[in-house]
Amino acid sequence: MPTATSPELTPAQQRTLNDLGAAGAPKPVFPAGLRDRLRADLQAGLAPVLADLGADEQLVLSKHQLSQVHGCEARYLAELDEPFAPSIPIVRGSVAHKAVELGIHWRGEPIPLELVDEAIARLTESDLWMAEFLQGCTEAEMAELRATSGDRVSKFFECFPRLKPAWRPVTESSQYVELLDARVVLKGKVDLTLGVATAGPEGGQAGKVVIDLKTGAPNARHRDDLRFYALLDALRLGVPPRLIASFYLDMGEAQTEPVTEGILDATVARVVDGAKRMALLQTGAAAPVYRPSFSCRWCVALGTCDTGKRWLLDETDFDDDATP
Repeated sequence: MPTATSPELTPAQQRTLNDLGAAGAPKPVFPAGLRDRLRADLQAGLAPVLADLGADEQLVLSKHQLSQVHGCEARYLAELDEPFAPSIPIVRGSVAHKAVELGIHWRGEPIPLELVDEAIARLTESDLWMAEFLQGCTEAEMAELRATSGDRVSKFFECFPRLKPAWRPVTESSQYVELLDARVVLKGKVDLTLGVATAGPEGGQAGKVVIDLKTGAPNARHRDDLRFYALLDALRLGVPPRLIASFYLDMGEAQTEPVTEGILDATVARVVDGAKRMALLQTGAAAPVYRPSFSCRWCVALGTCDTGKRWLLDETDFDDDATP
């Protein structure tokens, strides 16, 4: 992505281009053996966890599960057996992401509400978990869904320039890594990537930017999510992204971080620690640690959690994120 000023771009779009663009940005070269080293470190750290699994049991780790177990462990356990219940706030994220995906590749002018309607129609006819929910929405629920999803899609196109094919835009890209004979699986889905890795004289030259689209205010866990995506890319391709970015639609700004081997090593340690803690908690070998935060507002165990109730009573004047 170039960074030259263009009269066709709004100030917000130009800022996005400058923050995420590759022109003039360093493109680090990572050693050819990086993928093998990271896999070996992960497998060595995760091997002891297999003793806590059943013979045919598979441990699947995602950014959400790792965020949960590294957050409040009591909430992590409470949600394990809680049946999943789709809602407008949950579904609108999927609708907005689908609409953005369509809009990026739309031949004509991307009109946000038209994209939202097309996204809802496609998801309603799909075999995904939200199809039945969408089919049963009332008129009021559908109106709310269109309005809130349309807001997110509008903000995306207000802040992002039209993405050229040469920038290699990819949306909703799934990542899947098997370890220890597929006993452990790491998986993720990236909102948007731009650029591509290339061969360098000493290894792989990083060129990709991994972008997570967010609403609300910045949160440290968003950085950890992106670092997990960077690790998955390194394990899949042998070359990590050059940059990871949380783009906050409500603020119209990106928070970025260059990817280094140190970041990847720290993420390996976080994955291993999270997996070990999950195994201990699920087998009852360890008592959960309570870590109250504003996320307590959406916890399924809040009704019986005195720790969370007390914390929320003491902290009522600040809102760190608009969505659970």
